[in-house]
Amino acid sequence: MSEPVLSVENLQIAFGSHTAVKDLSFNIGARQTVALVGESGSGKSATALAIMRLIEREGGRIVSGRIKLHGEAEADIAALSDNAMCALRGRDISMVFQEPMTSLNPVLTIGEQVSEVFVRHRRMSRRDALEAAREGLAKVRIPEPARRLTQYPHELSGGLRQRVMIAMALACRPRLLIADEPTTALDVTTQAEILDLIGQLQAEIGMAVLFITHDMGVVAEIADRVVVMRHGVKEEEAPVEALFARPRATYSRLLMEATPKLGSGAPVLGTIPATVLEVTGLTTRFAARSGFLGRGGSAFTAVNNASLTLGAGETLGLVGESGCGKSTLARSILRLVEPDAGSVRLAGHDMMRLGRRQLRAARRDAQMIFQDPYASLNPRLPVHELVTEPARIHGLARPSECRDLAVSLVEKVGLEADAVDRFAHQFSGGQRQRLCIARALSARPRLIVADEAVSALDVSIARQVTDLMLALQQSDGVAFLFISHDIAVVERVSHRVAVMYGGEIVETGPTDAVLANPQHSYTQRLLSAVPRPDPARSRRRRLALPEKFPPELAADFMRQRGVDHFVRAEVA
Repeated sequence: MSEPVLSVENLQIAFGSHTAVKDLSFNIGARQTVALVGESGSGKSATALAIMRLIEREGGRIVSGRIKLHGEAEADIAALSDNAMCALRGRDISMVFQEPMTSLNPVLTIGEQVSEVFVRHRRMSRRDALEAAREGLAKVRIPEPARRLTQYPHELSGGLRQRVMIAMALACRPRLLIADEPTTALDVTTQAEILDLIGQLQAEIGMAVLFITHDMGVVAEIADRVVVMRHGVKEEEAPVEALFARPRATYSRLLMEATPKLGSGAPVLGTIPATVLEVTGLTTRFAARSGFLGRGGSAFTAVNNASLTLGAGETLGLVGESGCGKSTLARSILRLVEPDAGSVRLAGHDMMRLGRRQLRAARRDAQMIFQDPYASLNPRLPVHELVTEPARIHGLARPSECRDLAVSLVEKVGLEADAVDRFAHQFSGGQRQRLCIARALSARPRLIVADEAVSALDVSIARQVTDLMLALQQSDGVAFLFISHDIAVVERVSHRVAVMYGGEIVETGPTDAVLANPQHSYTQRLLSAVPRPDPARSRRRRLALPEKFPPELAADFMRQRGVDHFVRAEVA
């Protein structure tokens, strides 16, 4: 191993009387990546915050141990003053957080926030800092970087916001980069590009990386060594090849088994189901702001001429990169966003022709599960009110019946009956997502739209949630529109797949047919970028870009390539 950039020695972290990390030790060398893995509550993020000396701001404290940053400015981080740490942060040590929306200032433009790093640590003028910020955004593959400088965080997708955070973290070419679930919100092609970018900078400037993730495919892709944590204790530490080949700790083996693997096969739908959803030629546009006060400008087409069908008891997986239109398509189907053209028939209702009152009644047949369960649940309401809210709104349950209904719903999703008297903050992320599923089921819907419903969950918890969805589908016959950037998870739960690119569906068909024999160049690109939980295979992988990319689509023309397998024609 090379000379260490960072040494953590016998670190102990506490929140009040609770010990979050116990006697943790590891080193990271120059140009080396150490992956810190484990489920929520294992102490991964607490360790990262302690290294950044942000743990005190979260109510924690370093009880004992040393955190040594080696090199010219050698220091024991655990003993530094706030002023000394401020000088290190951003310059010598940078961190990319999991949730970019809470890390970016909502009232400042992207340009103001990224350029601040250059002004503070490189003493650049504002003009030069803005140009450096534009170059930084371009380096992390953000399209139209000059325009993005003028936008605010809420105007960017989750994936683009995460790329902004990565650009800020890499701006001063730090000696140590701490990445806390930095690719969780990213699609696989962007994830591959970001991992490649981190690797290039690592080789170029000798940067050390502490990479926190629950994605074992990413671990296999980038890590040199792996530290496995559980309940604040290091269960195992080993070179990545040795860990995947011969994990010693039982917990390490359980993590491996829960990791979804592309090629494991899709569920089989026994009979041709009755149609629940039929979408034809759906188009949704947004006004693009320009000029003084954002007035004027041309329209941006987010979804263009999209068509799909979904049957009872069937799951359609919708995949594609951030900004391709997946979520807009789902919201347009329910008219949470108003489409400009096309037709939507949901459980016999012509959704485009319904008035406000009729639309509200029709939405009983379709419920949504969002990516962030905590943001979806009212923190002031007990669970028995939370999960029965749709049933009350649609007149399916009287107030006197709601408590019994709540008990049956939480038990159905695998929680204890006494959970109905608790509040959302008293549950883990996986349990809160189960509550969201219970709430969706209370309206007895025909369709559930799951928009990145498991992407932020640990692999074992995500496995439990997807198992639950499959079981409920079999028992209740509910259809799922499953939106995700994790293609291995999509394969595991979906009977059919639709691939979106640039607002258009470019390939659709049975899951096994599309994933085993992708016909469109964009689908091939997506699959080539999926990280595999096999270090030997991952190290040989290269992002296989088609010769002609991005593809130029032929207008409104789909070719049939197999049974129910259709591909959008590309311009030769």
